[in-house]
Amino acid sequence: MDSAAWGEKVAKHSRVFKPAGPGPFPVALILHGCGGKTPFLEEYARVAVQSGWAAVVVDSLKPRGMSTLDAKLFVCTGVALHGLKRAADIFAMLTWLETQAWADASRVFLAGWSHGGWTIMDSYAVGRSAARGTTLVDADPAKLRARVKGTLLVYPYAGYGSLTASRGWGEGAPPVWSVLAGKDQVVGWKAPAKALDRLIADGLSVDRVFHADATHAFDDNRANDPRARYRPDLFQAVQGYFAGALNRCL
Repeated sequence: MDSAAWGEKVAKHSRVFKPAGPGPFPVALILHGCGGKTPFLEEYARVAVQSGWAAVVVDSLKPRGMSTLDAKLFVCTGVALHGLKRAADIFAMLTWLETQAWADASRVFLAGWSHGGWTIMDSYAVGRSAARGTTLVDADPAKLRARVKGTLLVYPYAGYGSLTASRGWGEGAPPVWSVLAGKDQVVGWKAPAKALDRLIADGLSVDRVFHADATHAFDDNRANDPRARYRPDLFQAVQGYFAGALNRCL
């Protein structure tokens, strides 16, 4: 499938948030974790709107005919939809934004939580092999590097199968803002830290926040993992961190 066709399919199941007025607005693409879209991400979308950005909470499950149960059984266990394959959604949405009068397709910010962070990282690390890796025939790494002005990675998965620590992101990658959790029971913090260290060694601008007492999904008050501990204070802190990153990229 090509980017235009897949972008239309993904956009159909995604939710758009826009500031008042006709635009065009810079756009934040928000990528959910392995379990699918959950309401807390819409709060981050509203933060983007308050910062003068449009936001799209991208649904990567419904376009593939997957339910939340499918996600728990297959995506969260690593059986299906690895970050590299899901990166097709990013390339496709960049193309879809070109067709939207309200969107400034030349100014995009990528924000990903957990599996969504993995997706962002692999979209850069795959480099010139993007079309083969994503199976999106016209996935264009040059468009990714030219249009994305910043990234936010919140407790991103960076373990087995993730490409960043071994490959880096190459030239032309955007600045990175990141949030790691010291008591992350799902992805840990050492593997994400190693991936970020690689980006720093390669000369990228990387900002890191480390919440020592936070678990995975600390900002999701409806997390389905019983080990997660919701922290409204940290949720507010990350919203402010996100707003700061967006303001730096305007």
